[in-house]
Amino acid sequence: MSDALSFPPLMSGEAVAGDAIAAACARAAEGVNAGLITYRLAGAEMEAALVFAPEVPLTRAVAMLPLCGVGFQNALGALSPPEIAVQLDWDGRIRINGASCGAFRMVASTTDPDAVPDWLVVGFTLPLYPADDPDMANTGATPDQTALYAEGCAEVSPPALVESWARHTLHWINRWEDLGPKSLHAEWRGLVFDLESEVTLQGQSGTFIGVDEDFGMLLRAGETTRLIPLTTLLEPAP
Repeated sequence: MSDALSFPPLMSGEAVAGDAIAAACARAAEGVNAGLITYRLAGAEMEAALVFAPEVPLTRAVAMLPLCGVGFQNALGALSPPEIAVQLDWDGRIRINGASCGAFRMVASTTDPDAVPDWLVVGFTLPLYPADDPDMANTGATPDQTALYAEGCAEVSPPALVESWARHTLHWINRWEDLGPKSLHAEWRGLVFDLESEVTLQGQSGTFIGVDEDFGMLLRAGETTRLIPLTTLLEPAP
């Protein structure tokens, strides 16, 4: 099943047995072309990761995290029943009907925000069903955590979701390159969870009032507004 995946022009796929994000980082470090998607679809959770070759400094390149999230939301929205609400947290977490359901992560060849990275990898992990409850008999026990099939998405197949994610993400990459970040900001703002709400992140609390041009979180506490750069979400390269 996974060998038959179809990807748009300039993208390619590679099935992996282990961590798809780690595999993408390894392939990126070897010099693979941008557009490679590594994926693992078997088991209780699926993973997929996309390799980028940025031409801008890391502080701007990390916009690919929310961009990939928007691509995922568009993809799952197109495949799932219309009543399913798919939203995104600023820090990469995926929300389905308000509950956390997997997350996006990103890794780059450097953590210097002013440097142009050799490569950037953005990928997601999505639980399909609870590994310790495959029949989903006790899904109400953790209302803040969920899995795809527990939310009425049993007809969404992992191969179709990866293919759709690739297409929708490529669409947003092209828009970002041709039109700049304005349209991505507008789309993302309509999907983000907890906007205008009280949040605590990285030891800081306040009202999440929006993002700056590079998707850094603006957090207001009293008369003070603090910026948490999106680069703080980068994980170290393996």
